[in-house]
Amino acid sequence: MEGTTNLSREDKILLIPGPTPVPTPVLRAQSRPIINHRSPEFHALFEELIAGLQEVFRTQQEVLLFTSSGTGGLESAIVNTLSPGDRVLGVSIGTFGDRFADLAEAYGAQVERLNFPHGTAADPEVVRERLAQDRQGTVRAVLLTHNETSTGVINDLPALSQVVREHGALLLVDAISGLIAAPLEMDAWGLDVVVAGSQKAFMIPPGLAFVAASERAWQARESARMPRFYFDWEAARKYAARRETPFTPAVSLCFALQEALQLIRAEGLERIQARHRRLRDAVRAGVGAMGLELVAAEECASPSVTAVYMPEGVSSKELRQILSQRYQTVIAGGRGQFVREIFRLGHLGWVDGMTVLSGLLALEMALRDLGLAVPAGAGVAAAREVLAGGKEGG
Repeated sequence: MEGTTNLSREDKILLIPGPTPVPTPVLRAQSRPIINHRSPEFHALFEELIAGLQEVFRTQQEVLLFTSSGTGGLESAIVNTLSPGDRVLGVSIGTFGDRFADLAEAYGAQVERLNFPHGTAADPEVVRERLAQDRQGTVRAVLLTHNETSTGVINDLPALSQVVREHGALLLVDAISGLIAAPLEMDAWGLDVVVAGSQKAFMIPPGLAFVAASERAWQARESARMPRFYFDWEAARKYAARRETPFTPAVSLCFALQEALQLIRAEGLERIQARHRRLRDAVRAGVGAMGLELVAAEECASPSVTAVYMPEGVSSKELRQILSQRYQTVIAGGRGQFVREIFRLGHLGWVDGMTVLSGLLALEMALRDLGLAVPAGAGVAAAREVLAGGKEGG
């Protein structure tokens, strides 16, 4: 079959919003012999991990570590700060914003949804106007997504956090796919709860969630009445004082996190974020040169993932199948209402320019296989110009 390579399954180019590629040193770290999670050796490891997490969260608050997906961290944010019946404003710009609101509703919160058109970011003035209507201050919390991977959009978190602080509600932030890849200043921006996950820009496999809470959030926990057990912050804090977790942690993933944090520190947050912006701009230039339409406007384009409308007459499933089977490249389909209308190219974590160029070449070849008149080499050339010139957006 034309375009087939001799690469093994392990050599596939992974361009999805998560799980992301894992660097070789991180893979090796996971193969270390397991240690007792109640031992001095683990205590030293735990202390190092929390210090490193505080650096990337940009906070002086302690960061809690849970063995779970990022959604577990979001659940902990809800159940530790709210009570059944509390009024919550769920600000959504896509599927994962909707999920955050669904989670709060599942525990009995009264959620009002403020939805913005897909492909756009939340408008701080619209949020301000809605909160200004709450003259009695009954809105207890606002749910926000830092980076929405379903549409490839990033929110203006500093502006939105300022609006929420003016009102006084708690601000709970899903930063699972945004932290590290994009700037986030938990303390400076006044964020009350920030949740992240291991399988995104942290460059390790799925299985760890990280949660940092402000003093206001800890105070809210004292009166919060939602049920909780595994995700109880107070239990996590109690054991953290001993440099342990309440329940058995994923020890191998802790080794991986230790190695990943060292790689992150060596590259530096500013350089990492500049790299993600450059890759975003290269991908957007590349798909644009192929004649494809982008979902997100330039001013709110995510540095983590780019969403692209499917060309007319092309099946998302067929495109992804050809890419995987013929060109050893894995991309993501759409989510929610966009399941058949878009595809998504992830470019976060352990990804570089060569990976992006290879993925764009594979995309061009797959589209040509499907009968589209894609200009030969145009996508790669446009992306290469961005990468070679160091051009990047804001």
